[in-house]
This record gives sequence, C-alpha cells and structure tokens, in this order.
Amino acid sequence: MFDQERDRMVEEQMAARDIRHPAVLEAMRRVPRHAFVPPDLWDRAYADAPLPIGSDQTISQPYMVALMSQALVSGSEQPESRRKVLEIGTGSGYQTAVLCELFDEVYTIERHGELSERAAAVLGELGYANVHFKIGDGTRGWPSQAPFDAVIVTASAPQVPAPLMNQLNVDHGRLLVPVGSDADNQELVMMERTPQTIRRVSFGDVRFVPLIGQHGW
Repeated sequence: MFDQERDRMVEEQMAARDIRHPAVLEAMRRVPRHAFVPPDLWDRAYADAPLPIGSDQTISQPYMVALMSQALVSGSEQPESRRKVLEIGTGSGYQTAVLCELFDEVYTIERHGELSERAAAVLGELGYANVHFKIGDGTRGWPSQAPFDAVIVTASAPQVPAPLMNQLNVDHGRLLVPVGSDADNQELVMMERTPQTIRRVSFGDVRFVPLIGQHGW
C-alpha cells in the first residue's frame, strides 16, 4: 500500500543526499514507517519531518534515522562489528526496526512504559525477533549485556553519558549521541573507542527531545 511512498522517500530524501550505504538504504526501503505512527498521520508517514507519537515524544524524520544508522555502520563492514547495538530511547520503534535490519541483536531502553509496549507490539507483528526491550533509565545503559559494538541515543544529553561510553566495545565501539545545553540546538557527535584513544566525529547541528535520566537532564 505504501511501497511507492517508501521508495520515493529513499530516493528523494536519502539517496539524493548523502546516504550511500547500501545496507542502510535497503533497510529504509524495507521498514514500513507508517506502522510506527498513529493511523491519522499515515498520510504524512513518509514526509521528511518528525511526527508526534504521544508522551511528548516524536518519531524522527526519516533522513535523520538514515544518517544516524549510516554513521554506526559505515566503515564497519566486518560481521563482528555489527553484532550488538544498544538504543537509548525506543520511542515509536522505527529506528529500532532499522537497527534490527543492520545488527544481529538490538537492545533498546525506553523510560515510557506505554511507548515501549506499543513498539514491542508493532515490531512483533512485523516479525522482528532479534530485539530485546527494557523500561527504565537509558542513561545508565544495560550493563549486564555490555559490551556493545554500537550505542545510539535518540534524545539530547547535556554531555556524553559516561556509563554508555564505558559499555562500548573497546575495539572500535561507536557511541552516537546529540549533545548540547541548548534545548533547541544540539550537535550530533560520534565517539569511537579504541584501546589507545577515543575519536570524536561531528555530524553537525540537530534538534532532539531531551534525554531524561541520571546521566542526562
């Protein structure tokens, strides 16, 4: 029903811009974004914009989902570098579904129980079996399942949460998080951890809802 809209979204919003990773483009084509928004917003499901999903949260614009996904997997073509990913902020479950297409196992934490339960139901209906849900403070991470090859934070923090850095795989584990003290403007940064150092990469200015928790706001 929405196949043409999804193909158009990928071609016009992603492939025509700076999204080049084949696995990311394929994942964006496969995941039905309309399944993660209320039915009364289906006519806007594939527009290049965030949409409300309840609990004062939003589903990110498709381009941002693709950009963040590409940042996690670009240059990480070895299978062992895409085994386990931790997502902070399940939200609608849309980014979660894309991660399920790209990683062997996805661990996702959401502080709003109703959002977590709804996302779990949708992902289950779509057949995603490689995802594990937790309701709680995502800024603390998921220590019992660490280390992670990648961590993605879908809300803005005042600084990079230390527990999430500590739960990264020391062999090129990547943490992607919007950081900034301004509620209307943050910087999307990626911290890549190696045994010798930590590399910081900026992906420019972004705007996300605040990350609430012990190591957030």
